Amino acid sequence: MAEAERIIGTPDTPDAAGGGKERPDSEGTPPGESAAGRPRGRRRIAVLFAVASIAYALDLISKLIVVAKLEHHPPIEIVGDWLRFEAIRNAGAAFGFGEAFTVIFTMIAAAVIVVIARLARKLYSLPWAIALGLLLGGALGNLTDRIFRAPGVFEGAVVDFIAPKGFAVFNLADSAIVCGGILIVLLSFKGLDPDGTVHKD
Repeated sequence: MAEAERIIGTPDTPDAAGGGKERPDSEGTPPGESAAGRPRGRRRIAVLFAVASIAYALDLISKLIVVAKLEHHPPIEIVGDWLRFEAIRNAGAAFGFGEAFTVIFTMIAAAVIVVIARLARKLYSLPWAIALGLLLGGALGNLTDRIFRAPGVFEGAVVDFIAPKGFAVFNLADSAIVCGGILIVLLSFKGLDPDGTVHKD
């Protein structure tokens, strides 16, 4: 997990932040904040879990509706044949890839959740809170399917239903994961770390 944190750009200690960064002060407070401003970190954590909760709830509710109203029924055309809702069960990763590795994808999702939980204690960046919240909500959404849906625990098939023409069928959890990943890439290019330090390269 420490290696994952190093790669994603969060130093384990203030001293681990290398040159070329605005570094936290001697008490570990991010740049531009006093020690008295540390509640901002708790607010960022609150944002992370709020975003994750919304993403998870939307994914869960949409899947319950799809299973109840759309499964075993003809697809519903939303924008002609360019976009339709079609209920399928996907044993693979996002967008239907790797159906032979359901258990492995379940373990990866669980590991992502653990890493995000560890990063949360060092979180002082609002954009990172939103990005990690999207990742957490999406990972929890699909992990819920892996655990509770048939054919069995850790081998459950994920409910997918958004079917653009010429593209794989996916769900809201997949969308949250992709959006969170894109935001993380953009933040990394800008040199912003989850703890609020900024690279000056």
